[in-house]
Amino acid sequence: MTGLTGKRWHGPERNEEHGPGRGGGPRQRQGTGQEYGTGQEHGSECGPERGRGAEPDQGCGPEPERGHPPEPGRDRGRYGHPDRDDGPGRDDGDRESERVARAALTRVLEPGDERAGRWLRRTGPVELMRRLTVEDGSAEKLPGMTAVRLGGYRLRAAAVEPARDLAAVAAVDGRFVCPGDLEWPSQLDDLGDARPVGLWVRGRPDLRLWSLRSVAVVGARACTPYGAHMAASLGSGLAERGWVVVSGAAFGVDGAAHRGALAAGGATTAVLACGVDVAYPRGHAELLGRLAQQGLVVAELPPSSHPTRSRFILRNRVIAALTRGTVVVEAEYRSGSLVTARQAQRLGRLAMGVPGPVTSGLSAGVHELLRGEGVLVTDADEVVELVGDIGDLPPVRRGPVLPRDQLDAVTARVLEALPYHGVTHPRDLARTAGTSADETLGRLYELHSLGFVEREGDGWRLTLPSAHDDDARRGGT
Repeated sequence: MTGLTGKRWHGPERNEEHGPGRGGGPRQRQGTGQEYGTGQEHGSECGPERGRGAEPDQGCGPEPERGHPPEPGRDRGRYGHPDRDDGPGRDDGDRESERVARAALTRVLEPGDERAGRWLRRTGPVELMRRLTVEDGSAEKLPGMTAVRLGGYRLRAAAVEPARDLAAVAAVDGRFVCPGDLEWPSQLDDLGDARPVGLWVRGRPDLRLWSLRSVAVVGARACTPYGAHMAASLGSGLAERGWVVVSGAAFGVDGAAHRGALAAGGATTAVLACGVDVAYPRGHAELLGRLAQQGLVVAELPPSSHPTRSRFILRNRVIAALTRGTVVVEAEYRSGSLVTARQAQRLGRLAMGVPGPVTSGLSAGVHELLRGEGVLVTDADEVVELVGDIGDLPPVRRGPVLPRDQLDAVTARVLEALPYHGVTHPRDLARTAGTSADETLGRLYELHSLGFVEREGDGWRLTLPSAHDDDARRGGT
């Protein structure tokens, strides 16, 4: 088995000449920082803070059990574990071993396995991989481990070849991003023990930076033309406003949202339930190729992995955690898109929905979401108002201003007194409008100058509809 020597899981040997890169190589840390809350100098394996207010994430090293006080001189991280110290024992080789171990664990563990996430948090990736491959009794001591479960893990671990997976993703111009990397989106840490072990990424842009201003647009695969139109409109509108559109690259709403963003020359990210080198669905092979060239393709599963029904559902939690909010466009009651929206609500993100016909079953799930804590949106401006910064307000919306709206109250009453057909004497108009004859006559000449009425003998009549719509005087459209 690759990487297994004796009773310890090892990564590749340290390469002193290997510089920083976006692929499987180690990321070089520059300088040292001060340990948060202690004032002691140390070097964090995870680099500087990522994003506004983000704490250093120590996702690569072993962590003590919750409830145990940290060792002296070490600060607690986001999940209650101490920050690791880059001393003489912490070098690029150790970080590379942890990266390789995490790449191996993506083949051993299923996405969203919270029990395995707790093991990973307590032991670290290298030690956890060692316990799952070496029969020394240490794996059986893990909380919640059973003989059946351990047998399944070891069956997978026996076939793991992380070096081959790293080479496969590099062959498609991809890379493996794990917690502690500068590119790791820190908002994924909100998933707790269910956060991904690592992410396989294709595309040139930085995943963390793109995720800072991103919105998920999800919905039904078998969507209606209305749903496809709304998804494409939201995708292009958000892209034009500088937001990254995140979706799952599936048929229907997902594909329409991606295409809308690409058509506007904007940014879009696809989160897959399979390997980043697998074109699924087959009908979107060309779209996925464009996404890899112009955007990002992201997956928890290693290269060549196939999708399953459960993996689609678990993939949705990554979409929800990665973005500021989730917009659902057409979804039935039992839709995976609603799983994404509810997961977003649990994480403190916004869940939004685009309403549809009340007679459409494809909009029933969206309407149920809106009856709860979901927010109704109809275009990209309303989405940005909710997820954007202070001052990101939609334009003021109002109906068209009709010529009649410019008339004062008395003139409008005189106009309303005129019948649709026939000629009326000014004295009769004055009686109907409740004004004097002289004032009525003055208002009639004013209306004549504006083109509302015309004189015929001693009487007055409305201008013919060909010149002015009769409905305009009634306030119609």
